[in-house]
This record gives sequence, structure tokens and C-alpha cells, in this order.
Amino acid sequence: MPFSSKPTTQVPTHNHRRIGDIVVTALSDGAIERTHAQMNGVPADEGHCHLEKAFRTKFLLSINAFLIWAGDRVILVETGSGDYLGPEAGKLLANLRAAGVDPAAIDTILLTHMHPDHSAGLTNMTTGKANFPNAELITHENEPKHWFDDAEMAKGSEREQKLMFQQAREQCAPYLDRMKTFRDGEVAPGIIAVPCPGHTPGHSAFLIESAGESLLIWGDTVHMPEVQVPRPEVTMVVDTDPAQAEASRRRIFDMAASERLLVTGMHLHYPGFGHVAREGDAFRFVPEAWRQAL
Repeated sequence: MPFSSKPTTQVPTHNHRRIGDIVVTALSDGAIERTHAQMNGVPADEGHCHLEKAFRTKFLLSINAFLIWAGDRVILVETGSGDYLGPEAGKLLANLRAAGVDPAAIDTILLTHMHPDHSAGLTNMTTGKANFPNAELITHENEPKHWFDDAEMAKGSEREQKLMFQQAREQCAPYLDRMKTFRDGEVAPGIIAVPCPGHTPGHSAFLIESAGESLLIWGDTVHMPEVQVPRPEVTMVVDTDPAQAEASRRRIFDMAASERLLVTGMHLHYPGFGHVAREGDAFRFVPEAWRQAL
């Protein structure tokens, strides 16, 4: 049957990938435009040259989250941006429901870190109620230690204090009695935390392993894939420790390339599944071909 009118919006987005006995569903929270000014360590003309090589005209920041179906567990990695980042983002809850999942069915939320594009979907800020009423919240111990610290907050700009520190505290408030932290190791069945600090003090990746297959969800190891994959030394202005962030990125790239890991991330272009290949002293991201079968 033909459309009665020309489409004006995208279909709600989710994409499934089987990892052994575990199914991972990539969910989109939307995508927002960014500029060269968000990066450090690369001249503007070179940054735009990388864009042109990828047939892109703008820096587009995908915002992804991942639902993990492991046995009888339903685990969400990241919660999207809520209403913090404008109308082009904040789509996670709608896309979650479009995937047939009631937010109340989620039993665990894993956060790679507490920036607003990852944690600002935890709580409905109009009502103050948890968007995921039955979920425990799990993150690295250095995340609340940093974002809940008044002395650290005082060091930030007014914008950082509101968007980063206050956001983290407000969003986590309904979960404080069911928040758990880790240093490393297994955080859920088949899911191993891989700390990679620098972007934030507790920034972590999650390695899923099942029946001989693996997937590394690398969080914010990369924000601008067109630039930071071939130039891993390029950092972001929001990195709390840029040198440490670069070192973590190189370590994760080396791990992914050496072990031929399937990877994905929160800012790889949706759905983000692919591999990292070495090219001399640099790297290249190779997107995985979409397939119908799980």
C-alpha cells in the first residue's frame, strides 16, 4: 500500500546482534551536530579533510545505548540524554518501547560514565521519578566519587557544574539505594568491566563474552570516529585527563585490533558494530555488514 503522504521522520530504531547465547540490541537516542571546537590536537583544516574522506560535511555525534539479553537478565548499557541535549536526541525511551521493551522490565543499568548523553535518561526530571523503576544502577567507583564531590564541582565552569555535576546527582538520586560500584571484573553474567579512564575518572568499557564469541562496548573511547580512529592522539575538550584518555584509546584500539574483537560504542555511527584494523601506526574502523539473521 503506498504512503498517503511523504515520510517526514525516521522509523524508531533498534538493531539486534547475537553474541553466543546473548543478544545485544543497539538502540539510538538520536544524533546531534558537533564542531571542530570540541576537539583538541588537530587543526581545523585537517579535521575537515578527514570528514571529506568519509563523504561527510558535518561532525555528527551518534548517541547509542545497548540492551543486553543474557539468560533471564535484561540489562541496559547507558540511558540516553533525556531532555538535556535538544530535540534531535532523547529518543531512547521511545525506541526502547518500539523494540517491545517496557522500561520496568530492565533489571540492571550499566553506565560507562556519568556524562549527560549517557546518564540523563535515568530519571524523569518533571516528576523526579526513575524511568527504570526496577533497575539497579552499576558504574565504576570513581564516577560518583568524582561527580558527587563538591570540591571537584567547584573547579568547573558554571556550565560544567550544571550540565555535568548537578545532572549526575539529580539523575542518580532515585537510584542511590540501589547503586553498586566496581573497580573491574565481572559486573553481570558474561559481562566484564574494562576500565579505560581519562575521558572521565571512571570511564569503562564492557566486554561481553558468551559461547566463544565476544563484543567490546567501548563507551566513549571515540567521539569523532572520522578523526580519532586514524588520529588517536586527538582528545576532546570534555576529557577530564586528556593524556590518560589518549593512552586508554590506544590501549583499547590495540586490544581490539590484536584480538580481532567485534566492537561498538556510544558515538560510532549507529548501529556501530565493526572492527578496528591497523594501518601502519594508525587505525581504521571497518563497519560490520548488516545481516537479517541473528
